[in-house]
Amino acid sequence: MSNSSIPFGARATATDVLAGADLRGKRVVVTGGASGLGLETSRALLAAGAEVTAAVRRPLDIALPGLAQLPLDLTDLASVRRFAETWEGPLDVLVANAGIMAVPTRELSAEGWELQLATNFLGHFALARGLRRSLATAQDARIVVVSSGAHRSAPVDLDDLHFDRRPYDRWTAYGQSKSADILLAVAAGTRWADDGIVANALNPGYILTGLQRHVDDDTMRAMGAMDEAGNLVEPDYFKTPAQGASTAALLAGSPHVRGITGRYFEDNQPADVVADGDHGVAPHALDPATADRLWELAEEVVG
Repeated sequence: MSNSSIPFGARATATDVLAGADLRGKRVVVTGGASGLGLETSRALLAAGAEVTAAVRRPLDIALPGLAQLPLDLTDLASVRRFAETWEGPLDVLVANAGIMAVPTRELSAEGWELQLATNFLGHFALARGLRRSLATAQDARIVVVSSGAHRSAPVDLDDLHFDRRPYDRWTAYGQSKSADILLAVAAGTRWADDGIVANALNPGYILTGLQRHVDDDTMRAMGAMDEAGNLVEPDYFKTPAQGASTAALLAGSPHVRGITGRYFEDNQPADVVADGDHGVAPHALDPATADRLWELAEEVVG
């Protein structure tokens, strides 16, 4: 999609992109929706009139009237199954926002999946699968998958997803999981089109949130996000949480993106496909054959 007519740029906030949108009667689930970018996404959707449920590992005491919280552990497929089975009625939007980053050592889920891939991709795959009927019932439903620019550094290695043979690297594992997230949107957008479901992925940009808890101080300093005394600072290229949540809010509720599916967005715009560089979406993250094979591998685990 070139020459986009979407009137928002990198510094728009989640509230900005939903200004004038009427989401009354819309039901939304936001994973990790009670903290960080998820909270800002929830806040904007609530302000636009949506009924928002935050799916969280543990309920948080937050001052956001109207936000419901239900337990969900993405690393535990039984927990994901319980959430989906207890959901009643239609679901208009699923925002797959929760995630982990840069886990220092190789860890595996109960199913033997590398932990970042298990959390960021497999848990959300299982959740979307479990909620498919509710999404289809809503008609014109949307799946929004929060990915990262880190996907450009690491395609999905279908021959060694869990670092059984290659040396584990936390950033490669993170990048792979974020490529997988985009492939989830690609596959869902194709497979579930007849259900009236669209799916898109996004890069929120650089934002200081709890996602950086595993990132060492030297890396934070190299990013310009920490001074020599260990204090967090925000470089000019970082966004505020409200700005970082804007693209997710746009894809979840804006009429400007109605009907668009299987795409990757950044800075509130559809991204160009690029072979290298600091922006855009890598071809490996949009490859339909890889998307289908990864879907099939996930189905073998989820059932």
